[in-house]
Amino acid sequence: MSLFIGIDSGTQSVKAVVLDLEARQVIAEARAPHALIEGLPVGHMEQHPQEWAAAMDEVIGKVVAQIGVAKAKQVRGIGVSGQQHGFVPLDAHGQVIRPAKLWCDTSTTAECAIITKKLGGPKAAIRKTGNLILPGFTAPKILWLKRNEPANYKKLRHVLLPHDFLNFHLTGNYFMEYGDASGSALMDVRKRAWSAEAIKAIDRNLADWLPELSESDAAAGTLRPELAKKYGLSMEVVVSAGGGDNMMGAIGTGNVVPGVVTASFGTSGTIYAHAKAPVVDPEGEIAAFCSSTGGWLPLLCTMNVTTVTEQVRSLFGYDHAQLAKAVAETPAGAGGLVLLPYLAGERTPNVPDGSGVLLGLNAKTFSASHLARAAMEGATMGMNYGLRRLAELGVKAKEIRVTGGGAKSPVWRQIMADIFGVPVVAMVEDEGAALGGALQAAWCVARREGNKKAVLADFTAGTVALDEKTRCAPDKQRAARYRELQAVQDKLNLAVRDVFAAQRKLGA
Repeated sequence: MSLFIGIDSGTQSVKAVVLDLEARQVIAEARAPHALIEGLPVGHMEQHPQEWAAAMDEVIGKVVAQIGVAKAKQVRGIGVSGQQHGFVPLDAHGQVIRPAKLWCDTSTTAECAIITKKLGGPKAAIRKTGNLILPGFTAPKILWLKRNEPANYKKLRHVLLPHDFLNFHLTGNYFMEYGDASGSALMDVRKRAWSAEAIKAIDRNLADWLPELSESDAAAGTLRPELAKKYGLSMEVVVSAGGGDNMMGAIGTGNVVPGVVTASFGTSGTIYAHAKAPVVDPEGEIAAFCSSTGGWLPLLCTMNVTTVTEQVRSLFGYDHAQLAKAVAETPAGAGGLVLLPYLAGERTPNVPDGSGVLLGLNAKTFSASHLARAAMEGATMGMNYGLRRLAELGVKAKEIRVTGGGAKSPVWRQIMADIFGVPVVAMVEDEGAALGGALQAAWCVARREGNKKAVLADFTAGTVALDEKTRCAPDKQRAARYRELQAVQDKLNLAVRDVFAAQRKLGA
C-alpha cells in the first residue's frame, strides 16, 4: 500500500486528504480553520503564517489518527497546495518578520504603478514577464514593505509564498517551483526564470532573497525528524514541490492535458486550462502562469464569487437551502436586474478600486429573491468575462469541471451552464487542490525512484472522477437571455470605472 497526504491551505482553513494510490481513493479527510487579521484598513488583507502551520500540523495529526498506526507507516509523500501570491517575509534565521499580505490584498496599487513605470509601461511589463503588475501579485507587496515598513524590510532575507512557507515548515528548506512562482510577477514565464528587470524594479538585493527555481516534479525535501515523530510518520516521507491552489486544483481535476477546463467557485473564482506552451495575453487580462506539472496554466481570476452570494444570504437571513429556493423561483435574468459584483475590487477585469453596482432596480425587482438571483448571476457573468477572453486566445471550453462551494448548488450549476454556454459537471472529490497535492506527491516519488517516464496523467487516470449526476447542459433560451445580460454588465463595467476612485474616497 502506498499512501500520500495532500494539503490545501486556503484563506479560511487548511484541509488534508489521504490518498490510497492502489485503490485510487481518498481514505481520510480533515479540516482546521484559521482567520484573517481583523481591524485592518480597507484593502489590507493579512494572516499570520504561523497559524497556517499550526492548522496544517492539526489536520495531518487528524488524518494520521483516522488511518491508524499501521497505515501511517505506508505514507510515502506529502504535497502542499497554498493560496497564491501571498508574501511571507522571513529574516536571516527563518523567522516570520510580519504577517503575510494575501492574494486579496489590494493596498498595493501605488507600488504596481511604480514597478510598471520602471519596466517601461504595461506593454513592456507583459513583454518582460508575461503579465501585468497587479495588486494581487507578490512583487508589489514586497515593494510595499520597502516603502511602508523600512525597519521590517531591513530584516528581509528570504521571500516565500504561502505554500513554500509550509514546505519550509515541513522540511526546513527554502524551495520554490515554477507554478506558484509564476504568480509572483517576478518571473519571465516564457523562459521559466526570474526576471532580472522585475527584480531590479524593486531592489537588486531581492535576487539573493529568492530561492532557486525548481522543476515541479522535484522534492522540496523530506520531513524534519521532529515533525515526523510528532505526526507518527517516517522520516523518509518526501515533501513534493507542491504549488499554488490553482495549480494543484488543476491536477486534482485531471486538468493535466490540453482540452480540459476547470472553474473554481470559491471565495474567489478561477478558470484555467492546461497548455503545452505559454499563453500570453497582450492585454494582460488572462494570467500567463506556469503549471505545477511542467507546462503552462493560462488563468483568469475574479475576486468576488461566494463572497457575493454569502453577503446576500446573510442580509436576508437565508440558509443555503432558502437561498437556492429564492434563486430558483426567480426567472433567469432576474427581471433585468444586473449586479456588477465588485465587493472587493476586481482583478479580471483589473478594477482594484471597484465596488458593487446594481442596475435595474424597480418596484418589481426590489425584492430579496431578485437580489439573490442577480448576485448568483452577476458573479458568474464576472467569470464569463474572462472565459470569453480565454476563448479569444485559443483556449476554448467544450465542458467545464467545476469545484468549490458554488459547485455544490444545483441551481447555481445550471446558471453556470446557461451563462458559459457549455455543459458543467462537478467532481466526485471536491477537495481538488488537496487531492492534487497528494497526486503530485505520488508523481514526485515515482520520478525520484527512477521512473523518469512517469507523467501526472498516469496518476490522475482512475483517481480523478466526474460526478455525472451533477452534470448540467445549457438551455438555449436562457443562454440567449444571458448573452444579452452579459453585454449589459460589460457596458456597465466600462461606464462606471471613472467614478470608482472618487466614490472610494467618499467611503473611506
